[in-house]
Amino acid sequence: MAIFVNHNTRVIVQGITGQEGQFHTRQCIAYGTQVVGGVTPGKGGQRVDDVPVFNSVAEACRAVAPDTSLIFVPPPFAADAILEAVDAGLKLIVCITEGIPVMDMLKVKNYLAGKETRLIGPNCPGIITPGACKIGIMPGAIHRPGGPFGVVSRSGTLTYEVVHQLTGQQLGQTTCVGIGGDPINGTGFIDCLQAFEADPETKAVVMVGEIGGSAEEEAAAWVAAHMSKPVIGFIAGLTAPPGRRMGHAGAIVSGGSGTAAAKIEAMEKAGIHVCRDLGSLGKLCADVYASASETRH
Repeated sequence: MAIFVNHNTRVIVQGITGQEGQFHTRQCIAYGTQVVGGVTPGKGGQRVDDVPVFNSVAEACRAVAPDTSLIFVPPPFAADAILEAVDAGLKLIVCITEGIPVMDMLKVKNYLAGKETRLIGPNCPGIITPGACKIGIMPGAIHRPGGPFGVVSRSGTLTYEVVHQLTGQQLGQTTCVGIGGDPINGTGFIDCLQAFEADPETKAVVMVGEIGGSAEEEAAAWVAAHMSKPVIGFIAGLTAPPGRRMGHAGAIVSGGSGTAAAKIEAMEKAGIHVCRDLGSLGKLCADVYASASETRH
């Protein structure tokens, strides 16, 4: 099993005729993802390779029955693209776009409330179930199918580093989710932890956070109350100088709140195995998983 996406996921790409849209559509198809169509207003009837292009998401839904959208629309128009996919009834939207205005995302967040559509991102690398479905920009070759680890991360590049180290330890991944580093996003840590907890093939989870906000502390409290599987955590920005702003819009520290020290303290209090040296994270995961397996037997 996996969470959120699998072999049967049918994807359309909003912004498929742009440079980024075309390039990553080809990469997703090469990985095995079912890309059934694309959407670019005014360019309906064209094709990108063998993929048909439609003028709207609604038109694509009638023609090719997708259940998921991958968005490569420029920031000023990305929120409207998300809302269009929501109105069309798609169950999953993965928005890669970076730099969407905060006020636009506030409207999206409010509009999504109470609806069944799940948003991943924006400003994220996407989601991948190794060997089955890649919806985003992550390098597929470094992933190893079959679990036992689930991965959830605010950072794209750190997601790749974690996956590379897990694969180097011969530890596969069930699903890897990049939730994005913006202050307002869709799916969060707790959503993914809940799904990994319910997934029988996921035996352990790596959670990668960073300074700023309170999502990691809230997730740690959820882990303490509900998680039966081991969680290994890493917080980026441990050595960031006071007052220095990191790259992500959500990585803003206000006073003593949102610091790496505060997040690590919350994680350790919740029983999460915190790694302070990124280079040793794969080895720590292998050790924790082996210890948990011995306990189960």
